[in-house]
Amino acid sequence: MSIVETVIGLVLLVLLSNLINHYFKAIPVSLIQIILGTIFALIFNLKIELESSWFLLLFIAPLLYNDGRKFPKEELWKLKGAIFNNAIILVFITMLLGGFLIHLIIPALPLPVGIALAAILAPTDPVAVHSISKQVKLPDNILHLVSGESLINDASGLIGFKYAVMVAVTGYFSLKTALVELFYFGIVGFVSGFVLITIVVLIIEWLIVKGFNDVVFNTVLQLCVPFIIYLLTEESFHASGVIAVVVAGVIFASKRNSFIRIQPEINIVSERMWDLIVYLLNGIMFTILGVELPVAMHGTIENEDINTFSAIFFVFVMWGLLLLIRITWTYCYQLFTSDAKSKSVKEKLKVALLSGISGVRGAITMAGALTIPTQIASGEAFPERSLVLFIAAGVIILSMVAAIIVLPFISGDVALQTRGGLGDLDASKVLDTPDDEDEQLEISSNKAKLYILKTAVRSLEEQRRMGNELAVYHLILEYQFMIKRLEVNEYADDLNKAATSDEIKLHKVALRGQLNELERLHQTNQIQEKVYHKFKKSLKNQLKRADYKARIRQEWPFPTVLESTRKFWRSISLWIGIKQDEKYGVEVRLVERSIAKAAIKGLSEYIKNPEVNEKKINREVIYHMIITYKSIIEKQKGKEALSRKDYQEQVRRLRFKSIAAQRSALQYLVEQGYVNHQAANSLRQYINHEESLNLRASILPS
Repeated sequence: MSIVETVIGLVLLVLLSNLINHYFKAIPVSLIQIILGTIFALIFNLKIELESSWFLLLFIAPLLYNDGRKFPKEELWKLKGAIFNNAIILVFITMLLGGFLIHLIIPALPLPVGIALAAILAPTDPVAVHSISKQVKLPDNILHLVSGESLINDASGLIGFKYAVMVAVTGYFSLKTALVELFYFGIVGFVSGFVLITIVVLIIEWLIVKGFNDVVFNTVLQLCVPFIIYLLTEESFHASGVIAVVVAGVIFASKRNSFIRIQPEINIVSERMWDLIVYLLNGIMFTILGVELPVAMHGTIENEDINTFSAIFFVFVMWGLLLLIRITWTYCYQLFTSDAKSKSVKEKLKVALLSGISGVRGAITMAGALTIPTQIASGEAFPERSLVLFIAAGVIILSMVAAIIVLPFISGDVALQTRGGLGDLDASKVLDTPDDEDEQLEISSNKAKLYILKTAVRSLEEQRRMGNELAVYHLILEYQFMIKRLEVNEYADDLNKAATSDEIKLHKVALRGQLNELERLHQTNQIQEKVYHKFKKSLKNQLKRADYKARIRQEWPFPTVLESTRKFWRSISLWIGIKQDEKYGVEVRLVERSIAKAAIKGLSEYIKNPEVNEKKINREVIYHMIITYKSIIEKQKGKEALSRKDYQEQVRRLRFKSIAAQRSALQYLVEQGYVNHQAANSLRQYINHEESLNLRASILPS
């Protein structure tokens, strides 16, 4: 069977598996795909030469990148201790202890081969876990833990497997070399993923600023990212491409909100494309796993020296060992958590059982096992290769079946704790609606969109209440960016240059006001010397870069990657400072609030100055700057008052109200004859895109 026919056959099997799953929901779709793949292989005598290099590139890299993009960031941080321990320490405990026990139980398997088998069986499979969780209703904390560790443990398992196989083939092992390479693989993989995705994000930001909004180009660019990052990391830096794509996915997700509102059409298309790619890759991956099962089991079944029933018994023993190690590890881990005394033995055991049984093995195990060489360095056959493949394939199937049968009886809600005003400015006066005169009855699409967006801003101002101001300002700044972009395209260059000039001038006024307030705080002994010098240096640098900074702020409302990196290091230094001196953090927040208020006061005084012609100053620029500083003040107020989840819910609700206001504005333009039928349809589609994104954000985890 040719490669084209094989691919078409695999895709058809994926479609058939989902159709079967629709009628037999109790069976996970991944298990159905494995069964169909096995039947397909037996009927057509199909064999696929599975190489770990192309399998990891084509399947694992994009799927793990997508998992990193979609994984809830708060949960990732909350469970960081448990995820790290399970993904690194537990994998190596499983590899060494499990390998030693395998060698004791099956003396025919040399110790290095036993360690290699345990290493490749150690990683859990996120796709299989998610597939099973749809039927079992696995608690979110357990699902997030298993999914989180599976983002990383593929790399640690494969590294351990690689060295164990090398020892089995050559008979040589160097602990020092292994540890050095392990750290090199992990650290360089992490740095590579971070640096490469940073470059990608900078390119996307630059394209947006330059107005390059081609939907197809941007979608293809985003889809190519995991393949490029994986290849460069593996081939150029010889580090872990798996870790690189996971890091890249997480970093991209943190910056994605910067693009999602500005380019709703592009994000809708790219997300739908990702859904399609993941649907096919997931399905084909497990179907290939099914195709490989006969190959993996054929050698053992036909080998007269190995009893098939004994081999099946070994499968149950190996799965039991893995389960026991995982359950024991999770139970012991809970003894060192903050709420260890408040939880009963029964509750701890329930968590351990859920974590153990939900650790389903999958495609990465089979892909690794099939790469075991047929011969060792001396030319002799690799010891019990067929038995190793049989056990690996059997444990995959058994772990899935056991999860389906056992998890519904013990699943439930369990907790897994781990360590781990605009002053004198009236916003409505800033908004300019379309002219009502008959000779200007029909307006351009850009002007119509400007009117709609300004209506959204006005509606947000009307929704502003005590407690939701930060969410209101967040949304207003997003809409202000889109308004500025449209005005750049719609109005003359002279007006745009004047607006930029106004922003540069006003930005300098605000910075001088901030410096004066900082001096006042220092002279009245309200802040320490180190806080004073920290902010003075920052404000002086901003004043020097005011021309550039004002241009950037006008074009891009979100922190760039470089600014985010600087903010991260500022947070680290703030945390260190607070650890050393509790007053430090309090004083830093005091300064941030005070200088933001001083900036607003300085702008108001400047505008009221008789020597300044207020009418010539672009009011959109003033409004945007004041909202920015108001947002800073509210952020400092709301650091402890509102949880992130509640804040995101506020943003979603306010966005729905602003969308309703946009629809009302569009209806007004249609009724008054300002836009024709074609333009109205285009504008409706634009509003619908934003609503679709908001609905999606309401469903997906934060």
